[in-house]
Amino acid sequence: MRWSGGGRPPRPYGAAAVVLLLVAGALLYAVHAPGGTGAAADGPQRTVVEVSRSRCGRGWDHPAAGLQVFALHNTSDRAAEVYLEDPRSRAVFGEAEGIAPGTTRSLTVRLGRGVYAFRCVPEDADAVTGPVVRVGGGTSGPAAVPVGEPDLIPPAISYQKWVARGLDELVRLTGRLRSAVDRGDLAGARAAWLPAHLRYARLGGAYDAFGDAGGRIDGTDAGLPRGVHDPSFTGFHRVEYGLWHGEPARTLRAPAARLAEDVTALRDAWARTRMDPAGLGLRAHEILEDTVRSELTGRTDYGSGTTVATARAHLDGTRAVLSRLRPLLATRYPGLPALDRRLDRAQALLDGSRRGGHWTPLDRLGRSRRERIDAALGDLLERLASVATLCDPRRTA
Repeated sequence: MRWSGGGRPPRPYGAAAVVLLLVAGALLYAVHAPGGTGAAADGPQRTVVEVSRSRCGRGWDHPAAGLQVFALHNTSDRAAEVYLEDPRSRAVFGEAEGIAPGTTRSLTVRLGRGVYAFRCVPEDADAVTGPVVRVGGGTSGPAAVPVGEPDLIPPAISYQKWVARGLDELVRLTGRLRSAVDRGDLAGARAAWLPAHLRYARLGGAYDAFGDAGGRIDGTDAGLPRGVHDPSFTGFHRVEYGLWHGEPARTLRAPAARLAEDVTALRDAWARTRMDPAGLGLRAHEILEDTVRSELTGRTDYGSGTTVATARAHLDGTRAVLSRLRPLLATRYPGLPALDRRLDRAQALLDGSRRGGHWTPLDRLGRSRRERIDAALGDLLERLASVATLCDPRRTA
């Protein structure tokens, strides 16, 4: 995913015809199931509900509290999204997307006392709200008001400006690294490498967020015919490999210069980039997902032994995204306080790997600490997947 790319970003773990919607318990789920009516094998009654522009929500004639299974049957000539919502607050209890013409999908929710209505959103057509249905008794599952793309524009602008300031600092730090290599001060270059790399890591460049520039700046030798000796191996990790594997300054001058030039080009290009606001919620999840996949497996260690420090910088990058989304999450995501506590816990675990200004290499951490770090970031990924799903913009009209 690239910030400048068009189209709607993928939802975490892939977007299917029906979306698994788990917003920290704030929304329930939509799953594949055959159509039809009658009692399901495990108990709840199935209710066939029509999806169309003229008869949205028709068929829900006998509302009841408790677990409900709705067979959403699309009788129209175009695909549609369907939301079950409170028509007054627009809070959504469940959703299904991409229901093709003539097909049926099941939506399972728990309903309690309140008013509900289905809203059908056909492709290339206005949304239609079906009849209002009243349910008495019981307690419903939690719900959340959908986020629209206009809601994400202010936080996206704020985040883009924050990244721009970070790129200015990155240019300065990579310039310092290049200067140390140019004058043959390899000890000074090793000291300058980590601050520059951590500044880049905080900017959330996971999963091609910076396009081809990201690969040039922070790519690895994976897939290159000559590995670390391949001419296409560039960027921070190429310089890292040389600095920690005894290469002389004369062979590192070109890679260090290339890194500084690529960073400067990214900074200049970023000023002309317009982020897709729809990707901001997913960004928080992707940063740490990349951390677990790369840094916490040691795949990106080329000699400095600082992948734990990089993971810590990625945590800062995740917080930077969440801070911009906080006004939206505060009223929609009841798991936000718990997420904050888990972020603090992960930060403390990672900071505990630093002693006297030096980071303990991943392979020298004790098994217990590595397991705790892995568990803490795995837990965060689950919570951030909910944030990404909640902040994936829905059509509101």
